[in-house]
Amino acid sequence: MGTKRLLVGRPSRSDTIGATSLRKRIALPVFASDALSSVAYAPQEIFLVLSIAGVSALTFTPWVGLAVAAVLVVVIACYRQNVRAYPSGGGDYEVATVNLGPSAGLAVGAALLFDYVLTVAVSISAAAATIGSAIPFVQSREIPFAVLAIILLAALNLRGLRETGAMFAVPVYAFLASMTALIVWGLFQVEILGRDLRAESAGFEMVPVDGAELAGLALAFVVAKSFASGCAALTGIEAIHNGVPAFRKPRARNAAVTLAVLGVLAVSFLLGLIALAGRLGVRIAEQPAAQLIGAPEGYRQKTMIAQLARPVFEGLPLAFYAVIIITALILALAANTAFNGFPVLASVLARDKYLPRQLATRGDRLAFSNGIVVLAIAAVVLVVAFDAQVSLLIQLYIVGVFVAFTLGQLGMVRHWTRRLDHERVPSVRRRIHRSRAINAVGFLVTAGVLVIVMATKFLSGAYIAVLAMLGAFGIMRLIHRHYVAVARELDDSSWEVVLPSRTHCVVLVSKLHLPPLRALAYARAARPDSIEALTVNIDTAETRALVREWDRRGISVPLKVVESPYREINRPVVDYVKRLRDQAPRDVVTVYIPEYVVGHWWEQILHNQSALRLKTRLLYERGVMVTSVPWQLSSSDGRAEQARDEPIVGRWGGPEER
Repeated sequence: MGTKRLLVGRPSRSDTIGATSLRKRIALPVFASDALSSVAYAPQEIFLVLSIAGVSALTFTPWVGLAVAAVLVVVIACYRQNVRAYPSGGGDYEVATVNLGPSAGLAVGAALLFDYVLTVAVSISAAAATIGSAIPFVQSREIPFAVLAIILLAALNLRGLRETGAMFAVPVYAFLASMTALIVWGLFQVEILGRDLRAESAGFEMVPVDGAELAGLALAFVVAKSFASGCAALTGIEAIHNGVPAFRKPRARNAAVTLAVLGVLAVSFLLGLIALAGRLGVRIAEQPAAQLIGAPEGYRQKTMIAQLARPVFEGLPLAFYAVIIITALILALAANTAFNGFPVLASVLARDKYLPRQLATRGDRLAFSNGIVVLAIAAVVLVVAFDAQVSLLIQLYIVGVFVAFTLGQLGMVRHWTRRLDHERVPSVRRRIHRSRAINAVGFLVTAGVLVIVMATKFLSGAYIAVLAMLGAFGIMRLIHRHYVAVARELDDSSWEVVLPSRTHCVVLVSKLHLPPLRALAYARAARPDSIEALTVNIDTAETRALVREWDRRGISVPLKVVESPYREINRPVVDYVKRLRDQAPRDVVTVYIPEYVVGHWWEQILHNQSALRLKTRLLYERGVMVTSVPWQLSSSDGRAEQARDEPIVGRWGGPEER
């Protein structure tokens, strides 16, 4: 069994793709794992940013949490309109493209692609930090842990790991149960039973980063930045809009109900965790070593979930570890959602000629394999570059999310306005007015949040996200321009097919052994108008020996020798072929190049390098055809059966290249 077959598995037939309709109770864990997992780190980011201003700034955490919850409610209400208007699964990309034009749609596409990459990087880094809070071995090795987790997820998705309801339902509902137990039991102990539960960091004195309490505009800036970081809780909401086609009928209504349930759960967990963290005196510092006075030497800061779960479930170690493991698992599932979303979006953009065609083709297991590999590589680069630190990655994260939100809501306002121009039924017009008002509020809110994010996070790292999205936007525009130009050139109806006057064959020979003899036989079997063999003289003694052997065997094909005073092979051959074309411009010159077929990758390095370079040079010459004549070495015998079953991935870009 080959390495690829071991990793990827047996190929699946194209006619087994089929979509499975999902009930609401299964669709919730399938599409909401990303959004629900955000509450595992969004409240922590609010506390962490406010720590910059000192412990007194933590009094703002409930208000910041309420502001984030209000934005979440508005966005949920807006997407309930979106799923009814655009249930095809195109998401904000479709909304923006249809209503605002291709450039706006492309901007959304670039933002979402970058957002998917960050979803993987942030979720896996958060999972590593969560497990590290319970297992010190992982805490000191978060980067390799995160990289291995990304590679594992990519490998599973390359095997065609599907978002089956059973796979998602168990851990997601376990997460819902664990968060509910943590919040309800924790607040019950504190508020009803009057127990004095304290987090491990509650006894530490927290000082501002610069040592002085902030006030005025500086404090307002920090509060606004904490709000921007807390808005990470909104990531993943758009997944339900993208997955409407997978719902059972009535699809739009079921998707809208699922969105409402998601909104209730996300708001409850967000505010509940913030309230419990305030009661237990949790301290999350941006610079723990400098800000946490009284912490023991070598203290490593735990995540908020770990700091809450330890005292709430004191005496129940199994419950503590269950919360940690389930939280890490839900974060991994959020990353896996991106492994499904990124390749699909990339395939849509590729079909629209904005990305390379290879991203639009499915692999052996019916997954978009090339997109999965690209996503994994990009996520690993981010994890390594930012040391798997969620607080650093989060600065880049929500820019793309709110760019897509804002353009999507503006597109929906345009959509409802167009509907009003053609609708005459009063009751329907009232519903359209209501929907347009909701999306208009959503546009104003998300645009406002985007402005706050850019103002507070631009120098902290958001500029990297902006540059990445602008770069992706520009590259996709150039790719689209190239594909359009190629299509225009290939579809030119004014071009007339002119048959060549004659065909002239040139067989390349370096020494007289089996490969060139096969090439000679194949060239003669093609019955060209003229044929000759060609060798390049880079060693006079070897060339003379070749000529003598040629004459001794009485080969009827004439052998031409071209000189190469500088010991080059490619240039003399190309120059000779050019002279043939200049002498007879209406003739076609076919160059036959013998090549070895080997069975091991390292043998490929040892052979065929000159042939590869020569073929590349000749492909640029008009009126010249290049034919490879293979000679199978004995090492290739074992590869023949494997090659018969293996599809050629990445060599065929799409139907237009057939």
